[in-house]
Amino acid sequence: MKKRKLTVVSIIHYVRLIYRSLLFILLLIAYIRFRIISGGEVTAELEKIPTIIAITWTIFAVEMVFRFFPSKYESPGCQKQFSKNYIKTGRTEIEIPDNHATVLVALIWIIFNGIFGALHMTGILDDGIMILLCSFYSVCDMICILFFCPFQSWFMKNRCCITCRIYNWDYAMMFTPLFFVRKYYSWSLLILSVALLLRWELTFYKHPERFSENTNDYLRCKNCTEKLCVHKKQLNTLWKQIEKFTAERISFLKK
Repeated sequence: MKKRKLTVVSIIHYVRLIYRSLLFILLLIAYIRFRIISGGEVTAELEKIPTIIAITWTIFAVEMVFRFFPSKYESPGCQKQFSKNYIKTGRTEIEIPDNHATVLVALIWIIFNGIFGALHMTGILDDGIMILLCSFYSVCDMICILFFCPFQSWFMKNRCCITCRIYNWDYAMMFTPLFFVRKYYSWSLLILSVALLLRWELTFYKHPERFSENTNDYLRCKNCTEKLCVHKKQLNTLWKQIEKFTAERISFLKK
């Protein structure tokens, strides 16, 4: 397989993975320190250092605001909603095979997070856990894009991220637990993420032709600016080579 260099969009994905992972680790350390060791509330302690909240809030808010506009530095998966990225194929039949799975994904996500919400309302989980959950989701979001996406493999069955029907659901899904954290900085992020989701869904129902590979040439591989499928295949190949090497070493040592 011919190796391909990382594209600008892919590099941005990896940068996001790094700083989101660091944020999760720092929040986890803060939770252990404030909640378990000193017995304080994580949100109360963080609010004593408003700079941290301001920087974190700004990063995610800016990321979401950029999603409202066309950008060459964003994934084609979320850019297909814009008219400038609609390239007519000459066909008129709109085919979106993964559209029926969206309701199932939404129900599963609501029920799954509803369990955490119920535990929060009964006092078993605190605001700190809900914020940690959001941070964990943000890391998982990048893992889904870069390495493996359970929604794609188990439910949506779409070819790749560029054709994903629910690509712009990511921030709303990421910030779902913030619904139970009654803070201005948490609800403002949640509201912005829901606005992004509604914009996406309204565009889909008004212009479904932009979301179909059959009618929009922009969704074809030749126009992809990520080429993540190539890197995923390279990673899978490397993983298989490691598995093969490990199996051979184990077999050798058993002799």
